[in-house]
Amino acid sequence: PGSMINLYVEVIQADGGTRCAAINALTLACVVAGIPMKDFVVACAAGCIDDTPLLDLNYLEDSARGVDMPVAIFPKTDKVLMLQMDYRVDMEAYEKVMKLAVQGCHRIYQVLVSEVK
Repeated sequence: PGSMINLYVEVIQADGGTRCAAINALTLACVVAGIPMKDFVVACAAGCIDDTPLLDLNYLEDSARGVDMPVAIFPKTDKVLMLQMDYRVDMEAYEKVMKLAVQGCHRIYQVLVSEVK
């Protein structure tokens, strides 16, 4: 309480998903460093191209002008901490992509937890 930590990430090479990868890397670094946290912060992007939902879009998929939605959550509560969407979509597409992104976040959470045990 009452403290602040500044964290910086330098991306050397990217094929999409840099924001989500940075969030996950910083979370893991904080946990390994023993910094007290309420929960992990995990992030994953999902999207939709030609009505096909996709998880963790690469650069080409992200550039296809479909829906790309990076999401970060607290996995214990599913509280959304970050959500970005650059295009308007109907509610049905939004719900599909959001559900997939949250599922992706939970999969990443499982991997991160297995790394710190």
